Amino acid sequence: MDISFKFDPEILIGADTLSMAGTVASRYGNKIMVAADHGLDTQTTGRLKEILQDSGIEAIVFDGIEEESSVDMAENIVELTCAAHCNAIIAFGGRKTQIIARMAAIMAPMRITAFELLDGRFFEKKFLPLIAIPTEGLDAFSLTDYFIAADPRNRLIKSIQSPGNLYAAVIIDSSLLKILSGASAAFFLLDGYLSALEAYCSSRANFLSDALLERALNFYARLFKSGAEGMSADIYVQSGFLMALGSSVSSPGAGAALSYAVSARSSVTKHQCSAALLPLIVEKLISARPEKMARAASFLGSAGKGVSVADAANSALDGIRRCMEALKAPSDLKEFNIQLDRVMAAVSAARSLEFAANSPWTVSDEAVFDMIKRVI
Repeated sequence: MDISFKFDPEILIGADTLSMAGTVASRYGNKIMVAADHGLDTQTTGRLKEILQDSGIEAIVFDGIEEESSVDMAENIVELTCAAHCNAIIAFGGRKTQIIARMAAIMAPMRITAFELLDGRFFEKKFLPLIAIPTEGLDAFSLTDYFIAADPRNRLIKSIQSPGNLYAAVIIDSSLLKILSGASAAFFLLDGYLSALEAYCSSRANFLSDALLERALNFYARLFKSGAEGMSADIYVQSGFLMALGSSVSSPGAGAALSYAVSARSSVTKHQCSAALLPLIVEKLISARPEKMARAASFLGSAGKGVSVADAANSALDGIRRCMEALKAPSDLKEFNIQLDRVMAAVSAARSLEFAANSPWTVSDEAVFDMIKRVI
């Protein structure tokens, strides 16, 4: 069942919702910059361009963003956007595309550089409307008023402030999610689950975030049971939306910061890092939030009937390990031969980010060092 959820921004979720892109974008002008993922096939990018043109919109397409692209590529998008006098930006692609386009939408009106934005320059009321069309679903920072980007000068991650009304709309077309097939499907699933679990157990959690995130965790548990090859695209996008909305009401945690940090300093993707860190984060959350972890264990079906809260919470770790084994997801990153010396400065900086302090466990240098040492 498709969902049309209106708050701010407008959210469209379901199969073939890409068809609505022209209707939505036409509200913001007749010239639109499309920042597109280079990994998308030309037919898909061409389809979006035709949809926009059918609505009377002139679409300028920049399709050079790759997973390895540095975020200063946002400056190229800003230059083209300003030269063409575009009224808005569409972010069409995966996680890196969403980050770069989000930066460009903030940078364009003032023509500031990516480094100025990374260094904290921010204009809350000056930005271009951004329409997100993610092809990997949402992440923990998709709806927050800040997001994470890696600084290309030192490959340390930084938190960037984002105007609360930057997004004009978010269109999630489940038929575009190519990640739901192949070996990477398990990593994306575990990455989303980690984000939902951290926000659920956050010190900033509240009754609204709990309601959203319990539903998300329930959906993720259903996806675990179906396996990577039988994953439902509709359930995946709905769980991701609930996770992102719940994270914006609560807060992402240290696991998100650490996974971004390790990824920025290595060749490993962020969602692979999240998957490897998941069991270690679960250990921390069991001690810090046993009641909530007992609830999470019940969704996984790992908690027996009539057991104590402590025993139910402890069973969550076994449940996660069984799910990872079934999904054939490795529990560490040792195969990548990541040097500890190369990542420790990055993870130390990451654990100092403001939102990481919302984790219910003490995110000390010692705890982080032990965690990363066990993973790599």
